[in-house]
Amino acid sequence: MKEETLRHLETIDREEFQKDLISWFSREQRDLPWRKDRDPYKVWVSEIMLQQTRVDTVIPYFNRFLDKFPTIDALALADEEEVLKAWEGLGYYSRVRNLQSAVKEVHEKYEGIVPDTPKEISSLKGVGPYTAGAILSIAYGKPEPAVDGNVMRVFSRILSIWLDIAKPASRKVFEEAVRSLISKENPSYFNQALMELGALICTPTSPSCLLCPVREHCQAFHEGVQTELPIKSKKKAARKLNMSAAVLFTEDDRVVIHKRPNTGLLANLWEFPNFEVTTTRSGRKQLEERLEADYGVAASLKAGVITKIQHVFSHIIWDIEVYAGSVESNALKDSELMAVTEEELEKYAFPVSHQKIWKEAKQVVKI
Repeated sequence: MKEETLRHLETIDREEFQKDLISWFSREQRDLPWRKDRDPYKVWVSEIMLQQTRVDTVIPYFNRFLDKFPTIDALALADEEEVLKAWEGLGYYSRVRNLQSAVKEVHEKYEGIVPDTPKEISSLKGVGPYTAGAILSIAYGKPEPAVDGNVMRVFSRILSIWLDIAKPASRKVFEEAVRSLISKENPSYFNQALMELGALICTPTSPSCLLCPVREHCQAFHEGVQTELPIKSKKKAARKLNMSAAVLFTEDDRVVIHKRPNTGLLANLWEFPNFEVTTTRSGRKQLEERLEADYGVAASLKAGVITKIQHVFSHIIWDIEVYAGSVESNALKDSELMAVTEEELEKYAFPVSHQKIWKEAKQVVKI
């Protein structure tokens, strides 16, 4: 397969391919805030945000994040709670924790300047081959490949590559292909153009081949197999978990929250007390028992579910039944639970599922 890929590479007029791709991008590129300049910090933040997240969703987050943390030093010195709050709602929170860890290293080791060599930048936490290539090419003009799912889809069609793009081993073939075709004069626009092409034209289903600036270079289009590519094996089905959560109020109308562990899923975010439950017994009873067993708190939960929330992760699905109840402030003193006012809640970063819980609870429960 590698030899076949290289054979298709030899049929492409590199200069014409680069010219057609870059000219199209120069004319048609979207006006995105991280394209205003080539500040490597801004490129870095945008690329981390864009992982697993749509451009339209990222734009307001990017603008707010840069307003709050405009420089490497500002992010490096920021309190983690504040950083997580700024990221609240974007999901995949390990991205921003890794970003801040890496930024701290740049602040301390590189005097606040993002390194411009593959070896140094790839050593930073959370900076994989794609992110490294994106920063080096876009910000520093270095001809390094930046291969993500978009780019693999584009190149699987252009070069008619019938490799499973879901397999890590396939990435090397695509990186070699991009490295062979990348513009040495303008690698920034070349890589951005590939990303843009994948996002706007060479989409996963129903690619707009008649609008494609590099259609004449595309092997899959000439063979009529563009809709059959890329090859991508399906992920395993997500595992379902049944959960029960409690929105508890103290006698002085404060609400009870809990901080998640500092490792694992949604690390260091805040939540309402919740546990996995079985479907063979009352979720409310199990919730009361676990609050007593885990936190030493005797809570009184009202009968009846106030709302049901489903939240889908890449590997698990939470089906959450939500109950409301009350607890004495004194009962929280020696527990891991904390009571805060409704106004104070705004300072803490919650995962989307628990933001939904609070939104629904406020409609039902008198605050």
